Amino acid sequence: MNKDSSVAILAGGLATRLRPLTDAVPKALINVCGEPFLAHQIRLLRSQGIRRVVLCLGYLGEKIKKQFGDGTQYEMKIEYSFDGPKLLGTGGALKRALSLLPIEFFVLYGDSYLPINYSSVAKAFRDSGKSALMTVLRNENRWDTSNVNFDGKEIRRYDKKNPTKDMRYIDYGLGVLRTSVLASWPDSQPFDLADVYRDLAENEELAGFEVTQRFYEIGSKEGLAELETLLCNR
Repeated sequence: MNKDSSVAILAGGLATRLRPLTDAVPKALINVCGEPFLAHQIRLLRSQGIRRVVLCLGYLGEKIKKQFGDGTQYEMKIEYSFDGPKLLGTGGALKRALSLLPIEFFVLYGDSYLPINYSSVAKAFRDSGKSALMTVLRNENRWDTSNVNFDGKEIRRYDKKNPTKDMRYIDYGLGVLRTSVLASWPDSQPFDLADVYRDLAENEELAGFEVTQRFYEIGSKEGLAELETLLCNR
């Protein structure tokens, strides 16, 4: 893959922690410094040379499509994949979108703002020879509960539900996948991308890439306030 590969953005969740802000709008459209959060996210991706995004949508997703269209206004190509009658979770939504994605692609959580060098992540994935890669930050339980055991090259263990003391890193929010890693997972059924990553780590197929820049997110009201401070003061 190269730097301008496709990015799948997982933006279909209910965003319950942000209510009442998300009672009538999806998280991607929450106002941050006068613009929808997704506009900032897409602009950041474009600054990294990325020109194609596939949005995986569920809750109030039609509002996102109506506002962002085909991406022309952002000089990007934007395509859409919808969960359908029931929410499919991060993994199920990603599998549903595979027909729109190349064999290798970035995957990004829809509430993450990650100011890092994406081409370095792509190179690390190519060099690893693994089926997938997870970016990680040495966390030591600072930002949230650490959930990754990383040896400097590979993810040895990843578990969001059952973290252990030897986990000093945290999932940063950006990954790289080959479509083949989702082949054995069910179609049109809910499952979590975290479970896919967990199984890949157990099978020694999950490379790691350590970043040092902190992440920003709008999954919580505290995170939203921090990102607003960052972006509004630029």
